Amino acid sequence: MPITLLDGILVGFTLVSAMLAMVRGFSREVLSVVSWAAAAAAAFFFYKPVLPYVQPYVENDKIAMAASAGVVFIIALIVVSVITMKLADWIIDSRIGALDRTLGFLYGAARGILVVAVALLFFNWLAGAKAPAWIANAKSRPLLETIGAKLESVLPENTEELVNKYTHKGAPQAGAPATGDQPAAEPPAGDDNAPAPDDSEGDAPADNEPAPATPAPAPAPAPAPAPAN
Repeated sequence: MPITLLDGILVGFTLVSAMLAMVRGFSREVLSVVSWAAAAAAAFFFYKPVLPYVQPYVENDKIAMAASAGVVFIIALIVVSVITMKLADWIIDSRIGALDRTLGFLYGAARGILVVAVALLFFNWLAGAKAPAWIANAKSRPLLETIGAKLESVLPENTEELVNKYTHKGAPQAGAPATGDQPAAEPPAGDDNAPAPDDSEGDAPADNEPAPATPAPAPAPAPAPAPAN
């Protein structure tokens, strides 16, 4: 079976990653990951104090939240990176510098293989069964797919539900009224068996009743007879 483009990408990417990690050292690589993780944690927990300063300039709440988290992330990454770089330089210049570079080479090689395996996992998910020949016939395909399957098995089964939950957090659910737009309470339905109100009660006559007849005037009394002479 000939070597395909996927095999060449794997070898080249792995060597470049291994050489860079060897030059930087294992301690610097690990501390770099720690710096990014610490910056992400700082952005997640401390974006709320920055949010009031961003909201006057950004009307959209989600964009304002993202901008606040981004500002905290960048500041935290710079501060933590300065500290970790000083610590990594001290380790490389010490007696264990050679061991640190050797471990860095191994770490970089493993990182390169892992990145290509994840990339192939996403490519297979997008392309489905229609994989090109340079992937289907690659010698490294079984190894990469095995690594991808192990990574996929580590993830929780409801990963998609969790992503949707945190992405749409705070949004009203389908069919639910938005906050502040609660509909007015409907009056309770009347009882069909309740007796109808008596029209005879009350002072005002009904509109459809005829007006009472006006009484006729009383006849005038007859004149008294004149007395005889």
